[in-house]
Formats: sequence, C-alpha cells, structure tokens
Amino acid sequence: MTSGSTAISVVIPAYNEETVIGGLLENLAALAPDEVVVADGSSTDRTVEIAARYAQVLHLRACRATQMNEGARASSGNVLLFLHADVRLGPGALETVRECMRDADIVGGNFDIRYEGDDRVARAFTRINRWRRRFGIFYGDSGIFCRREVFEALRGYRPWPVLEDYDFACRLRSAGKLALLDEPIWVSNRRWRQGGVFPTLWSWFWIQGLYLAGVSPQRLAALYRDPPDRSAGNIMVGARGPIMR
Repeated sequence: MTSGSTAISVVIPAYNEETVIGGLLENLAALAPDEVVVADGSSTDRTVEIAARYAQVLHLRACRATQMNEGARASSGNVLLFLHADVRLGPGALETVRECMRDADIVGGNFDIRYEGDDRVARAFTRINRWRRRFGIFYGDSGIFCRREVFEALRGYRPWPVLEDYDFACRLRSAGKLALLDEPIWVSNRRWRQGGVFPTLWSWFWIQGLYLAGVSPQRLAALYRDPPDRSAGNIMVGARGPIMR
C-alpha cells in the first residue's frame, strides 16, 4: 500500500449463515477488496467451511460487537467496511468508497439499502429505510464503513447485546462528516419472509423507541428474547443470530 492510498478491509460477523455467506463472498470476490475477514461466532453449520474458501476466518464466541471488533483488529486496511452475511454490494461499491475517502473530512459512511425483490413490500421497506436515513438513523445492514483511525479512536463497537450498530453509527456521525452514498446495498428479505411484514415493522419501531426512551441494551436484549409479540422477537433473533451477554 502506497502512502495516501485506500485499502479496504471487509469484516463480516457471522453465525450459522451457510445459506447466504457464500453468495456474499462470491459477490466480494468479483469486487476485489484488499482483504476479507469473516469473524465467526461459533457457528454449528457449514459457515466456516464455506467462508474459508474465500477469506480469513476468525473463531470467536457469538457476540456480534466482539466479532466485529476482533475482525477489525485482525485486518490491515486503513478503511474498514462491515457487512452482514445476507447482503450484496453493487458493482461500483468499493470504488465509490475509495473515491469518497479521498476527501480527508469524511470519516465514514454507508450505502443505500435496497431490499431483494420487486414486490410492494420490498419497495415499502426500502422507502422506510431511506426515510430513517434522512434523520441519521441507520444500522449495520446498510454497510457501515469508516477510517481505521476513527474506528480506533471511537474504541470500536460497544459490547452491547443489541443496537451496537446504531450506537456506533451515532458516534461515527459525531466524529465528522459522513458519506451517505447512493450506491446500493442489496439486503435479504428473509426477516419478513420468515416472520411476517407487520411483526417486522413493529419490532423495528418498538426496539428503537424503547432505546430512545432510555431502556438499556441489556433490557432490550431480554425483550428481543421474550417480546410482547413473540413473532416479532423471532424475526429479530432469526435475522441477527443469538444474543450473548
């Protein structure tokens, strides 16, 4: 890496993602990032076997914040890109990141979520995410990226059982200028396919609302496991993997 160049390390936290992680890693292979690290949280399926064909694999306990922090620590790029296992990047994604990071004022950013499918539900969920993004609300499924020195200054992700990605996004926004890219990131529709549209929407808003009202991440984790509407909780747990304290 020459002085002033941008080297992108992709970090993927994973737990029992055998059905989707191969697709993401093939997608990344075509985009040629400088490095890919899969931080596995003790998967019991074929996730590690599949990931090892494409990437460096770390063997960790199942805590997504810890997995991402350890993945960042094991990587070498000066720009970190955190991706969920069930996403895909557009063909120009990494070049767009490299281009925007030439601006020294930009500390990081994310992509424009597009949900899989051309049905009304996918379009509605895409619009909801764009609306939230305008108010500075975004999560890890949008593909958060940042400069390594900024990540280290922020001390990475807090070891929270839930909403560690939202918390990091808020702190990243406070650290400097963000690039909210128009470049798409395609996200799986498995949340509402598995558990239903309205429970998914409800789970989004009540978790966010309770957090903003002052409910601790630890309490929210308990609600994740045993929410008032169990179908909503099942979606969230299924989409994010196990919650570990």
